Amino acid sequence: METDIESLEQATLDAVAPQAIETLPGWLLPFDNTTVGRAISAVPIWHEGVDPTVIEEIQSRYTQRGHKVQFRIADVTGLQRVCHFLWEQGYTPQQPTLTMIGNVKDWAQARQGFNAHLSDQPEPNWASVYLSEDFDQEDGANRVRALSRSSCLLYAWLCDESGAMAAGTVSLSHGWASLHGMRTLARVRGRGCASTLIAALGEAALQRNIQRCFLQVEEGNASAIRLYRHLGFQTAWRYHYWRKPA
Repeated sequence: METDIESLEQATLDAVAPQAIETLPGWLLPFDNTTVGRAISAVPIWHEGVDPTVIEEIQSRYTQRGHKVQFRIADVTGLQRVCHFLWEQGYTPQQPTLTMIGNVKDWAQARQGFNAHLSDQPEPNWASVYLSEDFDQEDGANRVRALSRSSCLLYAWLCDESGAMAAGTVSLSHGWASLHGMRTLARVRGRGCASTLIAALGEAALQRNIQRCFLQVEEGNASAIRLYRHLGFQTAWRYHYWRKPA
C-alpha cells in the first residue's frame, strides 16, 4: 500500500502541475502561485515512518522561495507524530478532504443522455466553465492555468444551446486515472452532467488500459460523495490541510 500512496501522490501533482517540485526523503514539495491547495502543500508519500523533524527543512525551503508554508497530511495512525509536531509549531488542521479510490470499469453506469466533448488540449469551452460567475473566478482562473500545464490530462466538457455547461478532466499518470476539476453550472445541476463527463473520461482511460482510479473531494460535498460512492469509489483516507492562522 505504501507504494500505491507514493504513486497516487505523484499522480496528483502531475495533474495539478505546480510550477516546481522539490523532494525530501518521504516528501513531495510543490511550489506555485495559486489557490489550488494540492499544488502548494507539502505532502508525505508514506503513511508510516515519516520523520517529523524534516518539517523544519520543509518550512525553510518554502520560506526561501517566498511561499506560505502549508501541509497536506492524512489522518492515519502512522502520521500522528507529524500532526503533533505541526500542532506544536502553531499549525491547525483545516478543510477535511477525502481521498477515494475505485475501478474505472464502475464508471460505465454513470452514462447519461448528453454528448461529451473530449480533447487532449484545454479548449476555450472547457475553460469557460471554471471562469463562470457561478464559481470563485480567481480560483477558477488558477485551476485553468494549473490543469492546462499538465502533460497527462484529458479535458471534457458538455455544451447546450447556451454554451458550455459542465467540465472536468482525467489525469492518466503512474498507472492511475484520477478525476480533477469537476464543475457544473448552476442552471443545469441535477441533470446528470457530472455522470456524463465521468463516463466519457472513464472510456478514455479504459482505452489506455488504466483501471484503477482515485479522486479527492471535500468532506462537506455530500452530493458529490453520493455520486462517487454510487460509482464504486471508497474512502482510502481523509486528510487535512495544516496551515497557520492568518
